[in-house]
Amino acid sequence: MSIKDYLLLFTYFVVNSGYLVVNSGAFYNNMKKTSFIMLNFSALNNRSTKNKQMAKIKHNNFIDTVDEVFAGAKKEGVLHLYSEDDYLNGRTITIKGKKMFHFGTTGYLGLEQDHRLKEAAIVAIQKYGTQFPLSKSYISNPLYAELEYKLELMYGIPPIITKNSTLGHMAVIPTAVRDEDGVILDHQVHWSVQNACQLLKLRGIPVEMIRHNNMEMLEYQIKKLSSTCKRIWYMADGVYSMFGDFAPVTQLMELSKKYPQLYLYFDDVHGMSWKGKNGTGYVLSILKELPHNVMIMGTLSKTFGASGAVLICSDQKLREKIKNFGGPLTFSAQLEPASVAAAIAAADIHLSSEIEELQAELAGKIQHFNDLLSKTSLPIIVQNNSPVFFLGTAMPITTYKLVQSLFQEGFFVNPAIYPAVPVKNTGIRITLSMHNQKEEIKALVEAMVKYLPVALEETANTLYKINRAFGRNETKYVPEKQKSKSSLKVQHETSIEKINKSIWNEILGKQSVFDWDGLKFLEDAFSNQSSPENDWEFYYYIVKDEENTAVLATFFTFGLWKDDMLAPESISLQLEKTRKQDPLYLTSKVLAMGCLFTEGTHCYRNESHPLANQAMELLLDQVDTLYNELDANFLVFRDFDPDILLDTVFHNHGFLKINMPETAKIQKLEWASVQEFASTLSARSRRHFFEEVRPFEKAFDIVIKEKLTADEMEQCYQLYKNVKNNNHAINTFTYPITIFNKMINHPNWEFILLYLTSKESEENYQEIVGVMFCYKNTDHTYVPALIGMNYTYSSKFQIYRQLLYQTIKRARTANFKKIDFGFSATFEKKKLGATIYPKVAYIQARDNFSMELMGMLQNETLK
Repeated sequence: MSIKDYLLLFTYFVVNSGYLVVNSGAFYNNMKKTSFIMLNFSALNNRSTKNKQMAKIKHNNFIDTVDEVFAGAKKEGVLHLYSEDDYLNGRTITIKGKKMFHFGTTGYLGLEQDHRLKEAAIVAIQKYGTQFPLSKSYISNPLYAELEYKLELMYGIPPIITKNSTLGHMAVIPTAVRDEDGVILDHQVHWSVQNACQLLKLRGIPVEMIRHNNMEMLEYQIKKLSSTCKRIWYMADGVYSMFGDFAPVTQLMELSKKYPQLYLYFDDVHGMSWKGKNGTGYVLSILKELPHNVMIMGTLSKTFGASGAVLICSDQKLREKIKNFGGPLTFSAQLEPASVAAAIAAADIHLSSEIEELQAELAGKIQHFNDLLSKTSLPIIVQNNSPVFFLGTAMPITTYKLVQSLFQEGFFVNPAIYPAVPVKNTGIRITLSMHNQKEEIKALVEAMVKYLPVALEETANTLYKINRAFGRNETKYVPEKQKSKSSLKVQHETSIEKINKSIWNEILGKQSVFDWDGLKFLEDAFSNQSSPENDWEFYYYIVKDEENTAVLATFFTFGLWKDDMLAPESISLQLEKTRKQDPLYLTSKVLAMGCLFTEGTHCYRNESHPLANQAMELLLDQVDTLYNELDANFLVFRDFDPDILLDTVFHNHGFLKINMPETAKIQKLEWASVQEFASTLSARSRRHFFEEVRPFEKAFDIVIKEKLTADEMEQCYQLYKNVKNNNHAINTFTYPITIFNKMINHPNWEFILLYLTSKESEENYQEIVGVMFCYKNTDHTYVPALIGMNYTYSSKFQIYRQLLYQTIKRARTANFKKIDFGFSATFEKKKLGATIYPKVAYIQARDNFSMELMGMLQNETLK
């Protein structure tokens, strides 16, 4: 057996033992909506060596991010709640002593409370026990045959019954999709479908992703796969569980006529029962009959009222193959007798005229809700005839406030938060069921109309902001004028030249390359560039009080970032192949605090000022406006020290916290000799210094120059590109040589050059083999900003370590107070006396497509 075969066999056994097999990348990708995990937002000063361990970046833990979001929602009392009812009727639910009307169920027809299903389940338990503990491959419990028969009557096709839809996808997809096939996923398709597709990647099957319901992207991917794949499977939901919108089934069938290779796989669990003949679902309500190239996963739970899932496939040979050995179908336990009996009772209802009556009654309630909504300005994101509605609030804090008010008013609704939706697309999911009466539907609308403005006012949110966040028609909503709550004022500039030099340097100018002169250099270097990836816009904010004292100050840049900037190197290597033909593939417009050339504390905050918190709120509002005016894809606040207070502020405004790579600094440069320097190190680091660093110093002629000739800069630039091209742990664009040429005559830049001595290389002794591009910040901070190396000699002569050491020596002799060593290779820097500091960023994304697409690439190295 091959390694792939062993991996697949192991996966099947683990899955069927009751575990879900995902790696960190797969789990990251498959949560329905994901964070910008692949982009941890760091100052990406290109410091690395060919030794990948030295350039290693610790990636953010997705589970930690989700945990923080959920913890915040739990603290607000809107998540992980418990029903306290002694008896459930479907119409009401009691939480913390408060009885509420239930607008959160996915049992849209209310069959889970039907007495016929309950009685059937009770009788089955009495006759057959609580379970039938045996694999269905051996023998099915006595009720299975009847259920299969009745489902076949419903669909006109023999069904395959699975324990649930998640295990159903795990059983069906790896069996139906052959090694010669390819798969395209809608990026909002359910997590369970995406997760099942991870098994395909182990077999080398291409798995692509398109933006939600984007037919142009779908056709492009079909064309791309058509020459190498026998069948091309497109996988989507029939009805999407958050917004309640539909798959474009008719358009997809037309596309399949144009491309006969196209096969369609629908997860239609949210379209089941309330739609279609015999309640067979939304997709079949459009198709009428199941074509040979369509497979549907329906559910026996949710609206159906029982438990389990059902696959419908018109290909008899494939159906038998799935049934014979479909992973979880073989190894997982079968449905309990009570569940099968309840499903039989539900099937009887679906096969009778009663189902049409139930569907019509629910449709009437949906129409009633829509009629009421049409008379309001409530921001319902997708208004259609599904029982799922989504009221957008954009900011999580607005959602929490509104949900709390609705709870108190007696209405239970579901907060829709990250990762179910992008963090800035937070809102409330409202579901209608047969249990809801028209008078309470009307009362819910009235409560939302009453309390949404209150929640908006309390959280400094507006309808305009909500509709802008969801990309809705903004002309209908004009920006509401906000009443000023403080005496703060904002100075907003687009050039550092318009800001007082001494004031800027006093509050922000003693670090990195963003003192006043450094920012002037960066503006000159990165403005009006011919290459879009190196053409940046600069924005400065200073928030002042009535006395004109700065309470807060920062700067932002707007430009292109690679979406895989801090992705695992394997992902970047794959993407760089595509970028050889399409250099801007998978790049995004980012409005970010600081810039890609700098690292450090980019935001000055006077924490002792009584208006400090208001200043941050004001900045968030100002930058949000700019973010939308620029139509940026991501908004990034970065390089903060971990701070619980800021966590709450940013999360409530629709940001996720991301752990950034740690940063390194040396803040004590008071030694007078090599021995004194060594004495500042730990015993182990001291030994490392005298064995791995100091002895190699004699191999170099070390020259420090304030200016370089054009030829010298050309050599140094090639060394920089060596490092850049060999390091994808931090994957940025390559800076053009024009940036470096601007350093030559700038008084704040100098260059540490390493030449091999003639003793070490008689042939190449005049050749530069290492360079550190160093910025001198206001006579306070020394900044080794970029590095270049000749890899032919790097390992033999420890060039990287030597450059670090020479940087420390130079900073000391030039009387600088500290060194900003930046991110990456922190282990090496720590061994030379640097202190390591954790940093976090807060990010916001318009959508999650690029992150999910990169997640699909996570396992490509296993092919």
